[in-house]
Amino acid sequence: MKPLEGIRILEVAMYGFVPSAGAVLAEWGAEVIKVEHAVNGDPQRGLRQTGTMRVEGDPNPNIEHANRGKRSIGLDIAKPEGKEVLLDLARRSDVFLTNFRPGARRKLGIDVDDIRAANPKIVYARGSALGPRGEEADRGGYDMTAFWARGATAASLTPPGTEGMISPPGPAYGDTISGTNLAGGIAAALLKRERTGEPSVVDVSLLGSGLWAMGHGIGLSLHLGEPLVAPVPGAHGSPVNPLTGLYATADGRYLSFVMLQPTKFWADVCRHVDRPELADDPRFATAELIAANTAQAVEILREAIAARTLAEWTERFATLAGPWAPVQDSLQVGQDAQIRANEYLIKAGELELVANPVQFDVGAPDPGPAPEFAAQTEEILQELGLDWERIIALKTAGAVT
Repeated sequence: MKPLEGIRILEVAMYGFVPSAGAVLAEWGAEVIKVEHAVNGDPQRGLRQTGTMRVEGDPNPNIEHANRGKRSIGLDIAKPEGKEVLLDLARRSDVFLTNFRPGARRKLGIDVDDIRAANPKIVYARGSALGPRGEEADRGGYDMTAFWARGATAASLTPPGTEGMISPPGPAYGDTISGTNLAGGIAAALLKRERTGEPSVVDVSLLGSGLWAMGHGIGLSLHLGEPLVAPVPGAHGSPVNPLTGLYATADGRYLSFVMLQPTKFWADVCRHVDRPELADDPRFATAELIAANTAQAVEILREAIAARTLAEWTERFATLAGPWAPVQDSLQVGQDAQIRANEYLIKAGELELVANPVQFDVGAPDPGPAPEFAAQTEEILQELGLDWERIIALKTAGAVT
C-alpha cells in the first residue's frame, strides 16, 4: 500500500510548479483530479519549444513530467454550473491544491473560505510566486523570475564580468524543486489533520524555495556581509584544497572531486592516479601545507588525470575512498548504472521520466502517464452521481468539456 492511498487531491492549477506537487502526491498514492479549463486546458500542454529542443506530437514531456498519474476534468469554474461541480468535488476531497493568484481566487469564489464552506476539513494548499504576504503577494511569476533570479541563484552562479546572468539549466527547474516542497508540506498537514482534526492552509512560494535552496550561501553572506562570487570559468574550485574541484579527462569529460578532508584522502588519491610518491612529498605533509601548496598539487593532478579517459577513471576510481563524480549532461544520466539500479528513471506510458526523489520500502513509484486533456470528465461526473441528462446539460451550458 502506498502512503497516501485513499487521499483525494483536487488540483486547480496550471504550468509546472503546483502541478508537479500533484504529480509527487500521485506517486505517493493519492488520487489526483486535475481541473483544466473546459476549452483551453492547461497552457503547459501547448509548450513545445524549450530552447533549441522541440517536441512534435504526443506524448509531450513538458506536460507529462508534472501531470503523471492524474485524471483530468475539463471544467469552466467561471460558470455557475461549473462552480457547482467544483464544490461537489471539493466536498469529497482531502486537499484543494491551487496556484491561482489571490485576486483570481476571490473573483472565482475558490478562496480558502469558499472551499472551506463546502468542506470544513479540507487542507487548502497554494503555491505562489512571491509568498502570501506583503505588497507583492498578488503578483505572478515563474521559476526563472522568482526562484532563479530573485532568490540569488543566478547571481551566485554568474561569473564576474559576465553580462546578464546564467540561465537555469533546464525548464521548470525551480518549479519542480518547489513542487516537491509543497507536496511535503501537504503530507505534513494531512498528518496534523489526522492527529488533531484541524486542517491547515499550506503555503509554498517559488521565492521561498529559491532562498531555501541557497540557504547555506545566504546565511554566510548575511553573517559576513558579502555576496557569494562565482569562480571564473576554468577555475579549479577550492583555493586551499586540491581534492575539491574539477579535473579534465583525456576524452574531454570532467571529474568532480569533493574531499573536504584532504589529509585523509591525499595518499589514496596519489595511489589511484599512479603517483604514490606524492603521498610522502613534504609539500603535502599536513593540512596547512596542502593548503599553502594547493596550486602545485592541482597542476600535478591535472596532468595525471588528463592521461586517461572517463571510462578508465571510472573503473580505477571504483575503489577510491573519497567522494567523486563524473560531470554528466541530461542525456548521459540515462546511461548511468547507479541511476538505473535505483530506478530514478521510470516508465510513464511511452516516456521515461525522472521519479520524484522519495522512495518508500526501497521501491520506485509506478505512476502511469499524464491524462489527455479532459479525458476523464464524464467518468468523474458519474462518480459524483450525475446522470447523463445532467452531464449533457452541463456540456450544453459550456460548463464542462
